[in-house]
Amino acid sequence: MSIFCYQCQETAKDTGCEIKGVCGKSEEVAKLQDLLIYTLKGISELVVKGKLNVKELGTINHEVLNSLFMTITNTNFDDAAFEKEINKMLALRNELREKVSVNNLHDAATFAVLSKKSMLEKASSVGILATENEDVRSLRELITYGVKGLAAYTHHALTAGKEKDELYAFVYEALAATLNDGLSADDLVALTLKTGQFGVTAMALLDEANTSKYGNPQITEVNIGVRNNPAILISGHDLTDLEQLLDQTQGTGVDVYTHGEMLPAHYYPAFKKYDNLVGNYGNAWWKQVGEFETFHGPILFTTNCIVPPKSEEVRSRIFTTGASGYPGCAHIEPDENGKKDFSQIIAMAKTLKAPTEIEKGTIVGGFAHEQVFALADKVVDAVKSGAIKKFFVMAGCDGRMKSREYYTDFAKKLPKDTVILTAGCAKYRYNKLNLGNIGGIPRVLDAGQCNDSYSLAVIALKLKEVFELNDINDLPIIYNIAWYEQKAVIVLLALLYLGVKDIHLGPTLPAFLSPNVAKVLVETFGIAGIGTVDDDIAMFMGE
Repeated sequence: MSIFCYQCQETAKDTGCEIKGVCGKSEEVAKLQDLLIYTLKGISELVVKGKLNVKELGTINHEVLNSLFMTITNTNFDDAAFEKEINKMLALRNELREKVSVNNLHDAATFAVLSKKSMLEKASSVGILATENEDVRSLRELITYGVKGLAAYTHHALTAGKEKDELYAFVYEALAATLNDGLSADDLVALTLKTGQFGVTAMALLDEANTSKYGNPQITEVNIGVRNNPAILISGHDLTDLEQLLDQTQGTGVDVYTHGEMLPAHYYPAFKKYDNLVGNYGNAWWKQVGEFETFHGPILFTTNCIVPPKSEEVRSRIFTTGASGYPGCAHIEPDENGKKDFSQIIAMAKTLKAPTEIEKGTIVGGFAHEQVFALADKVVDAVKSGAIKKFFVMAGCDGRMKSREYYTDFAKKLPKDTVILTAGCAKYRYNKLNLGNIGGIPRVLDAGQCNDSYSLAVIALKLKEVFELNDINDLPIIYNIAWYEQKAVIVLLALLYLGVKDIHLGPTLPAFLSPNVAKVLVETFGIAGIGTVDDDIAMFMGE
């Protein structure tokens, strides 16, 4: 096999990509990603064994987050960017080695590479399959993918001005542990739950960062039509990039539309002042190939999820920034103060025609925890009266597989006395359906990005308190979650840490769970897959 990768839900044959990533990443990119992760593990071992103070590591902490983020599915396809990042991280690792006196270092903390050829040769021996024991490999990868998701959320918080040293310390602890052959499977299971614990910390920090800077999300109707102006489409998750783009496009005659996971930006009060933020164009990330053709203007990717463009014309209009990257596309770097110059994107937009309208109307969102708390009396009364029988958490990701039509059909067939709680691009499977409301409470409550899944946990904990329950699992809440990549993994681990049981995960269970590890999750937490829509609804409703 040329590569081996099974970190996302769409992995080939539900076992692993072996020639080229289903996501579109090449053999070179896959191997360089493996080597970058290996390098980060070496840095982590030096920090842990050298008992270094993370407060004093400064830039290294931030670079580790960025490096981890780059390896998340659909974030960066640029082999040159990975070669550059590996060299940067190796240089930082070597600086650390000069500061500590540690014996018995793993190869990850000492290996040396010079050329791209030697990088690829080294990568062939340090990838996923380098861990021979299937169960140990499974747990190490589960932890690593959780750490990748945690790093993404921590990175978002950092760009919004918030950070916590304890999160950096845990990233080093967890990555170093994946090199430790002395840890038992039980040790790794414990570390998996600890990853979920710090996932909660990271998501709480991001929630604080976003709400303190942009305000608490509000119920908002978002336009899904277009105006007759040249425009820029912004995708991804980074709100600070959106803020800078909106500041720079004010008064230029150029409109800004959100795409995919950037939709929830419309819910924040701080963005409502921009009359140049005019709506959301399109749907979930995987539909971008067609939607970018009809948009006509430039597209700015701030993070994942990139789908390799099919035409050179579309590629010429794509710009990337942050951890994202695609070969042949212009990448915009910040200055020393974190400011980004988007003038070339704005200039291009002015030369291109307005977007072609692909739909009309509005969609409603903004049901993060504070907004739901404002409706708490109405929600509690509806539950007590029986008007609302159950809540269904259908957060998570969307994807290309036909089997994901399950979630649209599931939402359509749910009894009308149920409410869907959602966050992430999974919502695009049902957020444009007319599912009605219950006593003025919409039957789809969208809390925001996958980054905002924390809101759903906070809502559940608040309901547990209101109903004076001892166990979060006694709430009338069912978890039927769609997953795709590593940020969904950290959300899952966070829920497990919070004690949530009987989560259903689909459309398939992760390929990186070995049979024995899957058995532990099933027996300990009640993790299960999905069945047919009718059978699952009957089971969830107790029929």
